[in-house]
Amino acid sequence: MSRLAGLFSKLKEQRRRALISYVVAGDPSPSGTVDLLHRLVAAGADVLEVGVPFSDPMAEGLVIQLGHERALANGMTLRGVLDIVTEFRRDDTETPIVMMGYANPIERFGYEAFAEAGALAGVDGLITVDLPPEEVDRLDEALLQVAIDNIFLISPTTPEQRIKSIVSRARGFIYCVAVKGVTGSGQLDVAEVAERIGVIRSMTELPIAVGFGIKDAESAKRVADVADAVVVGSALIDEMVRKSEAQVDAEEIQIHGAAVQLLERIRAGVDSSHF
Repeated sequence: MSRLAGLFSKLKEQRRRALISYVVAGDPSPSGTVDLLHRLVAAGADVLEVGVPFSDPMAEGLVIQLGHERALANGMTLRGVLDIVTEFRRDDTETPIVMMGYANPIERFGYEAFAEAGALAGVDGLITVDLPPEEVDRLDEALLQVAIDNIFLISPTTPEQRIKSIVSRARGFIYCVAVKGVTGSGQLDVAEVAERIGVIRSMTELPIAVGFGIKDAESAKRVADVADAVVVGSALIDEMVRKSEAQVDAEEIQIHGAAVQLLERIRAGVDSSHF
């Protein structure tokens, strides 16, 4: 059983929801990313979603776009992200890690080479934002060979026939986008999210994670009432930026601490959900 499948099975038995935290590898620094990941796990993250920096992250709002820019300026590459995962795995062999990025760096790396390197590093899942199911065959075959789950996004505007096509290819979990637009944008309408989740659940038994628009404990609780997992990313990155701007001499451990404290509050919100 994969790490993701094992985690969701355990949480289902415990009647708990998963909390997935997203950060951009290399932001605020490459050397501190591994420590940040460990601290997020200690604060309650069940799954780590690690962003691969890219020069044109079309699905991201300004907060995460700037995180990508900072990471690229720090010299972060796809190989560097794999090295971060490898280092993290030296002390944590249990927490599932999902890499989230765009097709271009993976294509340049080579699908088969990436899949092999990802499995060796300890990657459990991959979200390729701009690679639809119709174009995923070659990458999917490579990922299947090394048991890496291919995870797809379903947006608020995805028609039902296309949802069927997506869930037929998906593994690990389904990522349900809560709001229209890019990350960090829009107003969260939990009633609409619940309706969309109902449609997806009628087509698959995979766990359903909801992201985009979750910013605090209250919004996390409301989403956890209806979903199997809650994803938070922009809010964590924004907290670190706010800390670094408010305290220009802040050490990185203090900057990380701002995200960790927010995640602890969100964890409490998720755990207070009713389902």
